[in-house]
Amino acid sequence: MFSLDLFISEYVTKRPTSMFYPDIESNRELLSKKIAGKSVLVIGGAGSIGSSFIKAILPFKPGALVVVDLNENALAELTRDLRSTNGMYIPDDYIPYPMDFASPVFEKMFRSRKGFDIVGNFSAHKHVRSEKDIYSVEALLQNNVLHAKKLLDLLSEFPPEEYFCVSTDKAANPVNIMGASKRIMEDLIFSYSDKFPVKTARFANVAFSNGSLPAGFLARIQKLQPLSGPSDVRRFFVSPEESGQICLLSCILGENRAIFFPKLEEAQMMTFDAIGTKLLEVQGYEVLECNSDKEAIEKAEDLKKGSNKYPVHYSVSDTSGEKPFEEFVTDSETADYDRFKSLGVITGKQIPDKAGIEKLIRELDEAFGREELSKDEVVEIMKRYLPNFEHIEKGKSLDSKM
Repeated sequence: MFSLDLFISEYVTKRPTSMFYPDIESNRELLSKKIAGKSVLVIGGAGSIGSSFIKAILPFKPGALVVVDLNENALAELTRDLRSTNGMYIPDDYIPYPMDFASPVFEKMFRSRKGFDIVGNFSAHKHVRSEKDIYSVEALLQNNVLHAKKLLDLLSEFPPEEYFCVSTDKAANPVNIMGASKRIMEDLIFSYSDKFPVKTARFANVAFSNGSLPAGFLARIQKLQPLSGPSDVRRFFVSPEESGQICLLSCILGENRAIFFPKLEEAQMMTFDAIGTKLLEVQGYEVLECNSDKEAIEKAEDLKKGSNKYPVHYSVSDTSGEKPFEEFVTDSETADYDRFKSLGVITGKQIPDKAGIEKLIRELDEAFGREELSKDEVVEIMKRYLPNFEHIEKGKSLDSKM
């Protein structure tokens, strides 16, 4: 039987166990002290990273866990998964809520509990494909920046002991709107760091996470459809388990305004075509390389007739916002590589210029209130705040490809 966890371990991360186990074990007593009996709110907790964070924090026995997510079906599956796992600790006060964290009903729920001790926000637009036109760009920025501010304002009334939200490696020298939105989000949360401790983490692709290209490979194979992906895009990968652990360590052990990142070497990067090919080989297929999506789709009909040759179309990336490599730290940032065995920490971040951030948010609010607005105009607004933002526009979205 095919085991996805084993495949990730052997062929993607190439690590038999989590790279973060040593840091968790050496800090277990401190983690228990800071989590046991505390109330925890996880926003976006039914997603890949949010649910992994929940599984990482529950063994330390929080007193309450509230999970908020728009995906009602995913919340149901999360609850079934937790309650079906041998030895999993679940507090008596566990409630999953299918609701929008920017909604009035969320605010009612939050106020009724008078806040939480630990808050993790995993609700985010994370795909570069989520910037195909002005409407998708607005939705992305509303979620990643404007709604995030609304949450921070609410938290200011009931300050948590720890606040964490996920950034991305694409926030370092951003070339797409998603990455730039996360870079702005870093400044936004840090501007509240005089009210409560805030931390974040930039890390790599989560192998086979919901909506990712590798997860799409599994769906295509299940439906006997061809695989398609870039051959020149190199990415770091962490396992789903590791994604939750890096967030746990950052959230609980990070200093105020700390940015965590995994200590990965360039040689550990992988290309998507290599993952797709190995996935097919492990499942007993012979890879058949095609010259176009159309050819691959046509050849896939033979799979339904019992063919063992699986059509793929790998090509050079030609869509907007794709960075050919990943980086976690910019030249202007200082990182501590000694505190943790498997993690680096960007330190020395100051409280950002609040007036500058508030001006940016006013400009975005005003722009989104207009009847006519272009994607280029939004990019220009963002570039005024982030002068090093070099948007790669090719006039083609990932949604135009398989």
